[in-house]
Amino acid sequence: MCPAGSLPWGSDAHGQWNRPKHTAIKALYPAHQRSYSTQTREMLAQAAPGKWDTLNAPANAFFLYFSLGMTSPGRGICEWLLTILSLLFIILTFPISVWFCMKIVREYERAIVFRLGRLLPGRPRGPGLFFFLPCLDTCHKVDRRLKTLEIPFHEVVTKDMVTMEIDAVCYYRMENASLLLTSVANLSSAVQLLVQTTMKRLLAHRSFSEILLERKSIGQEMKVTLDAVTCRWGIKVERTEINHVRLPTELQQSLAVEAEAQRQAKVRVIAAEGEKAASESLKMAAEILASSPAAVQLRYLHMLQCLSAEKPSTIVLPLPFDLMNLVSATSHNSTGSSLPTSAPNHPEAPKDKKDSPML
Repeated sequence: MCPAGSLPWGSDAHGQWNRPKHTAIKALYPAHQRSYSTQTREMLAQAAPGKWDTLNAPANAFFLYFSLGMTSPGRGICEWLLTILSLLFIILTFPISVWFCMKIVREYERAIVFRLGRLLPGRPRGPGLFFFLPCLDTCHKVDRRLKTLEIPFHEVVTKDMVTMEIDAVCYYRMENASLLLTSVANLSSAVQLLVQTTMKRLLAHRSFSEILLERKSIGQEMKVTLDAVTCRWGIKVERTEINHVRLPTELQQSLAVEAEAQRQAKVRVIAAEGEKAASESLKMAAEILASSPAAVQLRYLHMLQCLSAEKPSTIVLPLPFDLMNLVSATSHNSTGSSLPTSAPNHPEAPKDKKDSPML
């Protein structure tokens, strides 16, 4: 008999119980193995709220294997019998069978075990060596290293109605191996479609110039958005980037014409600024030369030196500078004094015409 407050052996509170099943289960699990983890206690609390604290150790063992084994919808008496037979077969064929019950998992891998199609509870196996039942268990290894997924070119319409093609790259890694194997069938295809749809939705609220200038912030926003969805698939998105932006031919030509016009305008502005600076320099030089005759002589000598250096075969015979000043002054005076004076043209009085003898 169980203590007061515990479940009796013949009780039907949590299923159809009978003594032969109880005896077989207690025989399989000795008393020294009846220690339960926090996860097991939570599972028992969900299966029978308020009953865990009232059960003694034998009743706990019985209730545990009854609730999680015999009466569970996916695991019945046939599964337990197959498990017992597999264990007996391994024991009888020992030590040959032990070589078929071991599997090695590398440091960057984790192994998930399915027994008769059901995911075994507990954390993933690895790294290192672990044992399994070769007849009933199926092992799947999952790589935990960083993976790269290249997103092909796809059309995107921007806020200013510009149609362009964009490709991207996505970096992700496995975070929960159990979720990864039980939630997604084709992970690469699912991530690729998710990245494409997310990119179209985010870029639809930005203009073409913003996309070209804000690639880093767009990639960060895409990472946060993707990570909120892929966490339910057992993976974590580390980084997302836009690689290339491809424009239609007509748009490329129009942008090239616009860019060429902008370059020509900049060239004109720079040339005008250069002419302005040169004219100011020439004005200052003219003022200096006009105020200092010695500077004019030095400039004259410098020009003669430049001419002789450029064409060594040319013989230059310079005039004396005093003669040049005299000639320039004389020409200036003559030009100023000899202004053309034209006498007024008065029409002459017509002479008296004599009558023609013919008249």
